[in-house]
Parts: sequence; C-alpha cells; structure tokens
Amino acid sequence: MTYVVTDNCIKCKYTDCVEVCPVDCFYEGENMLVIHPDECIDCGVCEPECPADAIKPDTEPGLEKWLEINTEYASKWPNLTVKKTELPDAKEFDGVEGKFDKYFSPEPGEGD
Repeated sequence: MTYVVTDNCIKCKYTDCVEVCPVDCFYEGENMLVIHPDECIDCGVCEPECPADAIKPDTEPGLEKWLEINTEYASKWPNLTVKKTELPDAKEFDGVEGKFDKYFSPEPGEGD
C-alpha cells in the first residue's frame, strides 16, 4: 500500500503534508503535489495533515488513476521537503469538482 494525492490538491497545493513526511516522498508540480509510491513507507502521517483531504490510501476503491498519476509525475517533478504557502485561491478551489480535467498542469513546481 501507498498513499496518493488526489484531484482536490489541484489549485490548492497545501504543503502541511510535506512537513510531516519522514521520508521526503512528496514532489511538486505547478499546481499540485504527488507522492512517490516507491518511496512512501505507508506511515499515514500525511493524510490527516491535508486541509483539503486530498491524500488517500491507494487501497480505497477508484484510486488506480491517481496511483498512475502520482507514479508518473513523481519521476518528473522536483522533490519538496519544506512547507510552502498554499496557492492564493486555495480556499476557493477546495472541494471544486472535476479539477483534473479543468486545471491539472503537468508542469513542474520549484521544489526545494
């Protein structure tokens, strides 16, 4: 099992989860984060830290797409190990439906 970041992270990009991760397995895209599934140790400390409730265990039904997305972009985006300020419109985008199709960016973030 691993944890994955899902679509509610898009356009929010809270990084509270990054701060508590003991193995630094978060990677930063332009408008969301992903978890590297081969680096995640399944400790689960990140899940309750996410204000947007965007982190889920990959054992939940229907998360196969998100496991693929996390795997793909963790190998392309820079590692993030420190907390940053969330995106300016994070509160407005928290809970918006269909964010992946409307807003996902494959571009990398800045990382550390």
